[in-house]
Amino acid sequence: MSASNALRSSKLVSWKPTGTLQKTLAGSVERRGKALHSGKVSTVRLCPERASRGRYFDFRSNSIPASVEFAQVSPLCTTLCKDGFRVRTVEHLLSALEAAGVDNCRIEIEDFDAQEHDVEIPIFDGSAREWVAAVEEVGLKVATDPEGKNVEKMAPHVNEPVYAYRNDSFLAAFPSEVVRITYGINFPQAPVIGCQWFSTPPLDNLVYSMHIALSRTFCIYEEVEQMRNAGLIKGGSLENAIVCSASKGWLNPPLHFSDEPCRHKILDLIGDLSLFAQFGNQGLPVAHIVAYKGGHALHADLARRLMGMI
Repeated sequence: MSASNALRSSKLVSWKPTGTLQKTLAGSVERRGKALHSGKVSTVRLCPERASRGRYFDFRSNSIPASVEFAQVSPLCTTLCKDGFRVRTVEHLLSALEAAGVDNCRIEIEDFDAQEHDVEIPIFDGSAREWVAAVEEVGLKVATDPEGKNVEKMAPHVNEPVYAYRNDSFLAAFPSEVVRITYGINFPQAPVIGCQWFSTPPLDNLVYSMHIALSRTFCIYEEVEQMRNAGLIKGGSLENAIVCSASKGWLNPPLHFSDEPCRHKILDLIGDLSLFAQFGNQGLPVAHIVAYKGGHALHADLARRLMGMI
């Protein structure tokens, strides 16, 4: 049975051949760094995997699929949870893997506390740059199943407009022949950010590497103390985020792009929608995706709606 025969779908989505074969990494590659929210150091090893296995995390011998079925709502990041084991802040890594076409990957992760059931992906500079570099370091190869056969890669095409919203935030996907993303943000409390919009050309790995991957996570300086009191951003610093003061502007310029915060939201969105991937096929829907004031919870809502879960 091919992977396409087992795809979970809904009337909103049709799975169509991409004309390419599923791929995986040509070798293993490892990165180690500090996590944004816990402040703890963890090691991530990206390993080749068989066709149709998809992407999944291996934490303390527990397999946690990178699927929206295991996504949890958590403040300021996307968390995957299965059987009591949690992997936090997966969005930047998954964004890079989805964009680079790493369809099948075993993601081994470990920290130095054998009692913990929670672990967090390193943040590095707050962008996807380090993960893009890791993939380029080992390259890709065609994935094969246990019988040595190739598997054609499928992509989910949106058949009709699909949307999710919360208050004045919305996220919608419209039928399109190519993947495009248009994203708007609005931070009136930080005038130097203000209202920004960014729209991608038809999205591919080159567009992602040039226009999206380098954009870093950002925060408002006046909100830092509140977030730390909530147990968040314990590992946050001026080295792994761009920080904006309401009165003083950017505290650690220069920015990589004038609209870097808006582009970073697209980076997050790609990572979150990659959770729609099944059996080594494309997760990011072929659609024109339009968002305004979105976030991880809203991104996951759209993925669940496409899956027919809500």
